[in-house]
Amino acid sequence: MTIQKATLNDLDALTELFDLYRVFYQQKSNLIGAKEFLKERLINEESVVFIAFDEDNPVGFVQLYPSFSSVSMKRIWVLNDLYVRESARKKGLGEKLLKKAIDFAEETGAKGVLLETGKENTTAQRLYDKIGFMRESNYYYFFSI
Repeated sequence: MTIQKATLNDLDALTELFDLYRVFYQQKSNLIGAKEFLKERLINEESVVFIAFDEDNPVGFVQLYPSFSSVSMKRIWVLNDLYVRESARKKGLGEKLLKKAIDFAEETGAKGVLLETGKENTTAQRLYDKIGFMRESNYYYFFSI
């Protein structure tokens, strides 16, 4: 099992995983749209993606978006996407991807890593708790356009 920072050379493998991730969240499969979305993020350096391979098979990824804390005057990484292919689950890969994201945040001098998950996603919550993420008590709001 290897985890590496994704480049445009990984775009096809990453697109497949990203599409499966979106389908997991009840979105229609859209390989063309997924590829364009990821390509734009990578070319414009708007996100950092780590992709996991089992030999040559892509099995998971984590995608981070940069943000900033004005109060601490430091970068924060938003862990927006984490996905492990169903056939590769329960082998510790999600934990390895999270730790890779945390290591990257430390290497870039960030204040930390922020993520959110659904109340019903107790499997993910157990993993986040195990690694040391702290549940915030803040309220989050969203204005839909």
